[in-house]
Parts: sequence; structure tokens; C-alpha cells
Amino acid sequence: MMGVSGIGKTTIGRRLAEALGYGYAEGDSYHPVANVEKMRSGTPLEDADRWPWLAAMAADIDRWLDDGTGMVLACSALKRAYRDILIGERSDVHLVQLTGEESLIRSRIESRRDHYMPPALLLSQLATLEPPTEDERSIVVDVRSEPDVCVSAICRSLNGTQR
Repeated sequence: MMGVSGIGKTTIGRRLAEALGYGYAEGDSYHPVANVEKMRSGTPLEDADRWPWLAAMAADIDRWLDDGTGMVLACSALKRAYRDILIGERSDVHLVQLTGEESLIRSRIESRRDHYMPPALLLSQLATLEPPTEDERSIVVDVRSEPDVCVSAICRSLNGTQR
């Protein structure tokens, strides 16, 4: 599950995992302390900051696939290069992109009190975002709908794919 900070990855991801009977993993938990502190200070991450983070998640994805463990992983995955690391040729991995209006996302970020990501970084995330291309076979869900409506739409789309 991908998208900018504040889009609803955690809320929808957890509900999707529950609906599918899968586990849930939060991409933020893979960040080293230095990355978190950098973001907390309002400094956007650079690609060099992200490579070890992406490699750690990719290693867990491979482990889950090897073990046959169904998982929902929520992380920003804003660039195609990041998604290539996380998904690549893994045909059993599906990409869900959450989308929404900047004003909605900003209001969500501004109302959060328990997250290190400041609202000031939203613009840099939106500027970095490379929406998935058709060949990435993503499921796109607009988060204007309630989370359970989003989860139902994702489940319907997944039921139409080979799992």
C-alpha cells in the first residue's frame, strides 16, 4: 500500500489486513532513527537515506513470500525506483495506491499528534510522487471515501486478480 504521508495507509492497511486475514507491517517502523530524526526536523529524505530502508522491507517481502505469509505492507513507495525494489518481478505482490486531494491530506496531517512527519513535508512528498504506470498493475483508491469503503474496493479488485 503506497501513498504520501497522511493519505491513510495505516488506517486502510490495517483494515485491509484484517479483512484478508493477513498480517500488517508498517513501513515507518523500518526507518533507522537517523531517518526519523531527519523527517521530524522537517528535512526531506534523499534517495541515499531510503535505500537501506527499502532493502529491509524487500527482504521481509521475500521472507513472507517464501513462508506463504499474507501481509499488507504500508509505505510511501513514492518513486518507481522504490517500487521496483519492493515489487520488481514478484508477481504475488500487488500494489495499492491511495490518492486524495492535497487539502484533505493536509488536514489529516495537521490533526495528527502521534506522528513525526510534519505537515511541511507534504509538498516535498507530492513533488516526489511518481504515480504508478499501467505496467505496475496498481489498484488505485481515492481516500475521499470512508476507510471501510476503500477496503471493500481493494478486496473486490484483488478478487479479480490472480493471488
